[in-house]
Amino acid sequence: MNDPIILIGIGEIGGVLARGCLRAGHPVYPITREMDLTREARHTPEPALVVIAVGEQALHPVLDALPPPWRERCLLLQNELLPADWERHDLHNPTVMSVWFEKKPGQDVKQIVASPVYGPHAELLRTALGAVGIESTALADADALLRELVRKNLYILSTNLCGLEVGGDVAALAKDHAPLLASVADEVLDLQQALTGRTFDRPTLIASMHIAFEGDPAHRCQGRSAAARLQRALAQADRAGLAVPTLRTLGARHLR
Repeated sequence: MNDPIILIGIGEIGGVLARGCLRAGHPVYPITREMDLTREARHTPEPALVVIAVGEQALHPVLDALPPPWRERCLLLQNELLPADWERHDLHNPTVMSVWFEKKPGQDVKQIVASPVYGPHAELLRTALGAVGIESTALADADALLRELVRKNLYILSTNLCGLEVGGDVAALAKDHAPLLASVADEVLDLQQALTGRTFDRPTLIASMHIAFEGDPAHRCQGRSAAARLQRALAQADRAGLAVPTLRTLGARHLR
């Protein structure tokens, strides 16, 4: 039998990964909120992978509590993820996936584009994804991972924040509200550059966002976390000293 997979976070994405790991021949041990991580690590000190599938708001508390035996085996997959999120916990080489598939209750998995994966356990993860029919790509280096994380952040933040104003789906956003989309996307990239200390090829990232739009034209813009994402983006802009006038206008209109 293959080594077990630890699953922290048993939501829709966690469930997809659990099925993939099981089909790839790995037993899966779920960890609920009521379970003590240190005690569980004593029972399973050397799992093949520790999948951290909690939401972005719960990520840092989980990483704070992550037992030493599991720290070099973790997989991160949250939205709005950037290297600073794991570096602040002294995690130097986690496996990271930019998730480009969606799973909602009562619905099948919907893939938008292939999900990029990077890190020491990338091949194990890609095997599990392939076992449930989800396409993935292996990234060559940490720079490629950073670009992919920024691409996903650009997509998530731009669509959610525009969605607060205009609703609808990404096809309508690109067709009918192009000036708003362009302005929000530009300010989101300002924020990503401030958060990473890096400069990015903006035309290439914008083009890659539109490729993702084509992968699922009916994808709804305004997710249930849109207001929280806008509030978080404005707080980050304040700390970085960024003007972001379009985001501030959206905040004045949609935040209370």
